[in-house]
Amino acid sequence: MPTSVMVGYDGSPAAAAAITAAAALFPDAHAWVAHMWAPTSGSQRLRRRLRARAHSADDLIRLLEREGQREADTIAGSGVALAAAAEWVAEPLVTRVTESPGLRLAQLAQKLDTDVIVIGDRGLGHSKAVVGSVSDMVVHYATVPVLVVPNPLLSDEFAALTNGPVIIGYDGREGAETAVETARRLLPNRRVLLVVVSDGNDDVSIGPAATGLEVLTLRESHRFGTPRDHAIADALIACADDHDAAVVVVGSRGRSAMREVLLGSVAMAAVQRSHRPVLVAHP
Repeated sequence: MPTSVMVGYDGSPAAAAAITAAAALFPDAHAWVAHMWAPTSGSQRLRRRLRARAHSADDLIRLLEREGQREADTIAGSGVALAAAAEWVAEPLVTRVTESPGLRLAQLAQKLDTDVIVIGDRGLGHSKAVVGSVSDMVVHYATVPVLVVPNPLLSDEFAALTNGPVIIGYDGREGAETAVETARRLLPNRRVLLVVVSDGNDDVSIGPAATGLEVLTLRESHRFGTPRDHAIADALIACADDHDAAVVVVGSRGRSAMREVLLGSVAMAAVQRSHRPVLVAHP
């Protein structure tokens, strides 16, 4: 049965690149190309033209609704064309939103029982990443795995998508076991490497989902001022580069945005810092 994918598509180069990259990871998938729109989300040029044409505030609202829907349909259609060119069977899903687009995307994926959400990251560095971005909200609130594709991917990083190994951050806990199960289900027939990042005092037991897989143990670096979750994420990312990995897989500890911010998260650090796609698995 083909993988069911939901792609968050906004017409940006990052979103287009995410479709191309995800098609290499999940060939022959069925894709919902989801575009979230609001009357205020149209282009600036469109809004200027409509303000000049409207005879009243009510007339402006009507025009924004009509033209916003048309623009949204066009954007979603372009995403479907890209997905079809990548040999996916794709359908548009255009949704008018008043809440966070990321939250709505997570809700739609759960409702349609998709296997994975795919979103493109617009290249925000870790120093600029903020809670509230679409990718951040999707990762926090989704109940299905989320693939975040950074933009741009270099040539060797893109080439690795086809048959490169899968790196899984592993600590023996429930989230790590879920990450293994998710990787085996979505990325079968790939070489899988469990990566344990240890400070020398950790005693990691291999759970049932990970039994029989290759295990690499890396020493955690201790750079002054670097949070531990960032150090672990950096070790996973460096390992992925060393092994020319297709994707890094990490488990999430939960869906509370504020709790993740306060406690820190290897999953979020990996998403924000990796130059290769990161698949976040939810327990």
